[in-house]
Amino acid sequence: MVVEKIFKDEATEEKGERARLASLIGGMAIADLVKTTLGPKGMDKILQSTGRGREVTVTNDGATILKSLHIDNPAAKILVDISKVQDDEVGDGTTSVVVLAGELLREAEKLLASKIHPMTIIAGFRMAAECARNALLQKVVDNKDNEEKFKSDLMKIAMTTLSSKILSQDKEYFAKLAVDAVMRLKGSTNLESIQIIKKPGGSLKDSFLDEGFILDKKIGVGQPKRIENAKILVANTAMDTDKVKIYGARVRVDSMSRVAEIEAAEKEKMKEKVDKIIAHGINCFVNRQLIYNFPEELFANAGILAIEHADFDGIERLALVTGGEIASTFDNPESVKLGHCKLIEEIMIGEDKLIHFSGVEMGQACTIVLRGASRHVLDEAERSLHDALCVLSQTVNDSRVLLGGGWPEMVMAKDVDELARITPGKKSHAIEAFSRALIAIPTIIADNAGLDSAELVAQLRAEHHKEGCTAGIDVISGSVGDMAERGISEAFKVKQAVLLSATEAAEMILRVDEIITCAPRKREDRM
Repeated sequence: MVVEKIFKDEATEEKGERARLASLIGGMAIADLVKTTLGPKGMDKILQSTGRGREVTVTNDGATILKSLHIDNPAAKILVDISKVQDDEVGDGTTSVVVLAGELLREAEKLLASKIHPMTIIAGFRMAAECARNALLQKVVDNKDNEEKFKSDLMKIAMTTLSSKILSQDKEYFAKLAVDAVMRLKGSTNLESIQIIKKPGGSLKDSFLDEGFILDKKIGVGQPKRIENAKILVANTAMDTDKVKIYGARVRVDSMSRVAEIEAAEKEKMKEKVDKIIAHGINCFVNRQLIYNFPEELFANAGILAIEHADFDGIERLALVTGGEIASTFDNPESVKLGHCKLIEEIMIGEDKLIHFSGVEMGQACTIVLRGASRHVLDEAERSLHDALCVLSQTVNDSRVLLGGGWPEMVMAKDVDELARITPGKKSHAIEAFSRALIAIPTIIADNAGLDSAELVAQLRAEHHKEGCTAGIDVISGSVGDMAERGISEAFKVKQAVLLSATEAAEMILRVDEIITCAPRKREDRM
């Protein structure tokens, strides 16, 4: 019996052992790639694009690194996805989640080599993950009711998050910035109302938090530089039609005076539009599009501050913070919602003039202005700060806190080990492997700091067999230290997300037993 090939010529398939190996190796390679960025002494990577302009990014944020890679291996793509989801969900732990999944795959490979079925391994991993989560749940601290303690928890979490990033030198300063910004949100996780503006120049220490909203624009000539009790109309409309500019239009006239008439009519039309806008009783008009000289002059005569060409992000956010809506037609003023703020004025940051809206409707709005030596530093600082803000805003809602520095992994590993001892059958091997994968995280943190990881992790494990132990790896002094004393804390939500996502991703990759790559579509020659 001859079996015909069922796939097209260029399609490939890999079966059984080979497919699984390809998946495992892909997953482990990705984990090894970001492994060195883990922990407070993690190194950065330079990502250079091959496109125009050869953009360079310097970062140690796991999600950013993985997002920029073009990967062929399907299993590696799964790991890139979980780091993206981790970044969107909780903001931090993007590297840890990939490293943990990679370690689980590494352990699974050894088990597969000793002829244990993937389903058995998966069942073991599931039990272990559940057990690890329960171990953490018993140890969480929740200071929601005590505001002082809760705020200090937030400070500790912010400092721990920032200590592995570029801002680690001034982490106290930035942690305070981030905590202040998040406290203003009063429990909402919408980071839209925290605006981050990057201005090159100065040092990172010159960054500051400003209540209110800053728009990166200059105030035009001959317009009021300061407005109190502003009523703001935010619009997205064309204010540049006082010249004939219908491209390719041919207008036939019998004399030059007719051209002048057309122009006069255009001007009149523009003037009507401006009058309609002024009829809203506003004293500040912000437009997404250009405003030509003529309407600008009309606004200036009416004592209205007109800001043109505000970027879309700025406009959306401005409407959100001032409580207005973006308008594009002006026929019935009563249906348009205006924005309000107490004061609009021009401020200087470095060399640039910006417009500052203070006393805005939405009290939780604020702007963080980042200063730094170069664009790359600023981009990385923004990513670091964004991670901290995400973690803090999640913690405000789910206020359970754990210690950091490899402590949660050791707590989980200890409980998972005990589970392995009492579980009969082959599953116990998988559960034991899970605990080894968890211990890999403190090992890597120590390795990245150039410490003797075998020695430290052995010490740490011994410490953890005592009751109520708070020991973790203290990379600064290079020894096992007390995490509670050092004030190294992490959010429970982040740890839980890392644990569950990594387990699920590893499980998904282990289930694979065949990889089919379809043939590329051929382009038909239409010649």
